[in-house]
Amino acid sequence: MTLAADIYYSFRSPYSYMAVIRCMKLTQEYDLTINLRTVWPLAVRDPQFFEREHRSWISYFQKDIFRVAESQGVKLVFPRPDPITQDMTTREIAADQPLIGELSRLGIVAQRRGAGIAFAQAISSRIWGGTERWNEDEHLEAAAAEAGLSLAEMRADIEADVSGIDAEIDANQTALEDAGHWGVPTFVFEGEPFFGQDRIDLLVWRMQQKGLTKRA
Repeated sequence: MTLAADIYYSFRSPYSYMAVIRCMKLTQEYDLTINLRTVWPLAVRDPQFFEREHRSWISYFQKDIFRVAESQGVKLVFPRPDPITQDMTTREIAADQPLIGELSRLGIVAQRRGAGIAFAQAISSRIWGGTERWNEDEHLEAAAAEAGLSLAEMRADIEADVSGIDAEIDANQTALEDAGHWGVPTFVFEGEPFFGQDRIDLLVWRMQQKGLTKRA
């Protein structure tokens, strides 16, 4: 019996990037489907979030993501460019967000085409893995091809249904909150949320209780 779970995912989240690497391994090891549910990054959904956080939040976050990556043997580099357009002096988030806009819409299209996790892993490994100018077409095309997709076809899908795709991103956020959380990465299995890449083992434990088995 194939089980299914959802991962609520942001392309600007390094924790999401590390989680999706585990997702790929899980779907290869277990009789399991994991669906990519793309949401807008917190900086887009709530531009005042960082202003409300404790002054130590940023420094702790930066320490933590690198030690988590090191512990997992994952390469992690701050993206160049940042997927979010933001004034780093004032921390103001721009109204226009072309990079994260396209990334998030591509994530929806990839899932619709049955390759959400594969595409998220492929492009996030470039965004967070040290690829300079990851946003240029040659890198986006390579990531799409790695997931068995065509960037040109994905962009055509977006052009044909941009409002529907944006509505799906918003619906994913609503579904995440209805499941009991707001952050990413969050896995949801049978209505139960598991927040953070450090809850994957707990997720697997729960799914094993429900009959999760390894692939033959």
